[in-house]
Amino acid sequence: MPDRFLYDYAIIRVVPKVDREEFINVGAIVSCGTKKFLEARIEIDEQRLMAIDSTLDLEMIRNHLAVIPIICAGGKESGAIGQLPHRERFHWLVAPRSTIVQTSRVHTGFCQSLPGAIEHLLDTMVRSSSRKPSVNTRLLAVGIDTQERRSHSS
Repeated sequence: MPDRFLYDYAIIRVVPKVDREEFINVGAIVSCGTKKFLEARIEIDEQRLMAIDSTLDLEMIRNHLAVIPIICAGGKESGAIGQLPHRERFHWLVAPRSTIVQTSRVHTGFCQSLPGAIEHLLDTMVRSSSRKPSVNTRLLAVGIDTQERRSHSS
């Protein structure tokens, strides 16, 4: 049996109106101490966000969310927090906040592939069942903001 790795994860949420506690899941953060792995992936469904609050500043939200994968990657570009060891960065990222960008509680899982675990979390917790990455989903990677255009497989 291939090795399985224990990992921690949190789901990244946008909470347009904190007082109403409504949110849209927009990404996942995965950390594995054994593999010194820390990665976040963000997928913003802007139409769903605007359905909750049509006055949202999407550019501000994109900018705030874009920082998360950069901090996960570490290095000089990631500022002071990005210089911390990866577990400390993870705990800083998932610390409770009462802002427009929040994370779920931390959960634990086992996997054989850490990138596969992130993809599974995005499929089950972020992407709507009617739509996997599409033209209307904005993907944010480390320092890159692109429109992902994939065909749907039925």
